[in-house]
Amino acid sequence: MKKPPRILAIAGSDSSGGAGIQADIKTVTMLGGYAMTAITAVTAQNSVGVQAIVPISADVVTQQIISCVSDIGVDAIKIGMVHDPDIIAAVAAGLAEVDPKIPLVLDPVMIATSGAALIGPDAIAAMRETLFPRAGLLTPNLPELEHLSGGEALEDTAKMEAAAQAIASQYNTNVLAKGGHTDDARIIDVLTRANGAAERFEHARIDTQHTHGTGCTLSSAIATFLGHGVPLPHAVKLGRQFVLQAIKAAPEFGAGSGPLGHHAVRGLD
Repeated sequence: MKKPPRILAIAGSDSSGGAGIQADIKTVTMLGGYAMTAITAVTAQNSVGVQAIVPISADVVTQQIISCVSDIGVDAIKIGMVHDPDIIAAVAAGLAEVDPKIPLVLDPVMIATSGAALIGPDAIAAMRETLFPRAGLLTPNLPELEHLSGGEALEDTAKMEAAAQAIASQYNTNVLAKGGHTDDARIIDVLTRANGAAERFEHARIDTQHTHGTGCTLSSAIATFLGHGVPLPHAVKLGRQFVLQAIKAAPEFGAGSGPLGHHAVRGLD
């Protein structure tokens, strides 16, 4: 019997189950992976917002990573919310014990859909310095990509692709720029490479408010497919399919932006 790929999710906990570690575990499990976690923060949140957040101590974050990889092993890693420079340094210390060939997907959780900053400038600088160069794929949303590009407005796909290409070249990595916030009629995501290659993925917009945890879900899905040995472009394609099906299957919980229907996804190819 073939063993499942071992996927380590390094992120914060979402008490309402829609995003963060909870979304990561659901995604990895539904896609045939074995989910492990290193929790960076505990939050009280739901579909209408975040009510409280408490970061985990840095040494415990490092030890969670080392405990997983030293005994269970790891085939791919996803990183989500890292709250502050101490947590980022702790994650980097844990990653020092991991083979650099292991695929690492980094969802740079920095800017909310509203445009509000979720972490401070010092944390963003630390993330860029220590985690970006280690990542095999960055998955910024449009507000995050705009911030990383110096604040320039990226109203359309062409500008988004150019900004993603600059980041990919700067950090010698791959960047999946997510175009849900552009003015384009369709959702267009662009996978850019450090060597200048680019590939577009698109679909029709879905009229729904239930999109809580889409970024967490996508990055975890891509990491899981990479852990299965799927090449990056196809892993992105399949990850997007998973998210789309989960959005369509959303159970419509909560008064605000509710969680996805991870449990209902079937039949990706």
